[in-house]
Amino acid sequence: MKLFDIDWQLVLGQLCYDPKSPMIFSTGIFLFLFLGFTLVYNLLDKQTTLRLLFVTLFSYYFYYKSSGFYFFLLFVVSMSDFLIALLIDRNNRKQVMTDGVATVKKPFVNKLLLGLSLMVDIGILVYFKYTNFFGSCWASLTGGTWDMLDIFLPVGVSFFTFQSLSYTFDIYRRKLQPLHNFLDYAFFVSFFPQLVAGPIVRAKDFIPQIRKPLFVSNEMFGRAIFLIICGLIKKAVISDYISVNFIDRVFDQPLLYTGVENLFAIFGYTLQLYCDFSGYSDMAIGIALLLGFRFPKNFDAPFKAQSITEVWRRWHISLSSWLKDYVYISFGGNRHGKLRQYVNLLLTMLIGGLWHGAAFTFILWGGFHGVCLVIEKIYMELRRRSDSTYNIADRSTGVKGFVRTIVTFILFVFAFLYFRAPSISIGNQMVSQVFTKFSPQVLPQWIAGYWGVFILMTVGFVSHFLPSSWNDKVQGWITRCPLVVQALLIVAVIYLVIQIKSSDVQPFIYFQF
Repeated sequence: MKLFDIDWQLVLGQLCYDPKSPMIFSTGIFLFLFLGFTLVYNLLDKQTTLRLLFVTLFSYYFYYKSSGFYFFLLFVVSMSDFLIALLIDRNNRKQVMTDGVATVKKPFVNKLLLGLSLMVDIGILVYFKYTNFFGSCWASLTGGTWDMLDIFLPVGVSFFTFQSLSYTFDIYRRKLQPLHNFLDYAFFVSFFPQLVAGPIVRAKDFIPQIRKPLFVSNEMFGRAIFLIICGLIKKAVISDYISVNFIDRVFDQPLLYTGVENLFAIFGYTLQLYCDFSGYSDMAIGIALLLGFRFPKNFDAPFKAQSITEVWRRWHISLSSWLKDYVYISFGGNRHGKLRQYVNLLLTMLIGGLWHGAAFTFILWGGFHGVCLVIEKIYMELRRRSDSTYNIADRSTGVKGFVRTIVTFILFVFAFLYFRAPSISIGNQMVSQVFTKFSPQVLPQWIAGYWGVFILMTVGFVSHFLPSSWNDKVQGWITRCPLVVQALLIVAVIYLVIQIKSSDVQPFIYFQF
């Protein structure tokens, strides 16, 4: 049916869930919907409750456009943890008289309630993400067979379950007061900018902002525009282009390419993943700023790190801090001797690897980082015998700092080879090609044949190592620009994206996690 030359059937089709085209920040449908969303959002400036309800409904719709019917999981996780947190807090308030002194004693039932929260959140995560993996592993161990189940993996399930779970942990540890309004909690869990791929925002950072008066300063607006532009360029220009036009081809059939090409693909994937994920984080933080909310930084130039310890203070900061606070510390942290600390570190990183995906390649990736962290801890302890102030994460300067950066980066890249490889054997094939069939003479031919990929990889790495003060200057310039100029910059970047991007929408890599 057509009315006023508008194909309404096509329009309705665009508004419905399409598994082949999930809605992401770099698509036209999101831009169209977001423009309408911001108009209503600002009209509800003084109506806080209505504004929260509107954003929550839009967030649920956003998730529906990403995962279809499975948007109901958001409600299940939100309602269960909201009620469990209230029960935990009620028990925490019960006082026990000891020698005439009133003290608050953490009852055993709270451990059961926290366990229930874990069962719901982790149970959902395990079912959708790991059923087939664990089933096939069990079948291999017992000599049986496992018929793979057709289980759909909802987008971002690892993110919103972890985010909600941290809330019940903080209530249990008495670090946070619970919310008594379910709308506020549903808003916190489902807030669409970071819903499907982070950053994992802590309740203590986000909840105090929920009912504050809507206010977006010039600094916030300018930073938002800067971050959205950076995110679009990282994701839709650099990451998508180098992956579709080169990296995916090599990882699919590494034996067809020389060692030089495999090496460029390995380094290229690390850049691709960084640009893809940090690009999403930039856009998420920028969109949240436009709505008056501040998110913590999720990436801080991780390629500049001089140790694996420092890497995890710069890469996916919201996940690494989550693992530290809710896994590593729950295991005992460093409170039970050095050996136990090393075991806790290794277990935490293995869990971090498994969080990323149900495959042995991810476990290997996490285990590699865990071993590196343990080695660095042991080295630091040995160095402290002669220098009590030594810390492996402290930065060095000059030649020593340069060497440390290069070595750390190579280890980082090597680990991501197995993170991306379809299997461990494919990863081994790529390593073999690099060391046995390097063929440096093909380098000029590769640059000529993949000049676009070469230029974008160069731009990506060079821009990453630029001084942070340069970013601050560009951001300051954009902030001072008139609104018309800021709008033109956005339009210019969108035009660049349209000219460069492939015909198919490339979902964010971390959607699968």
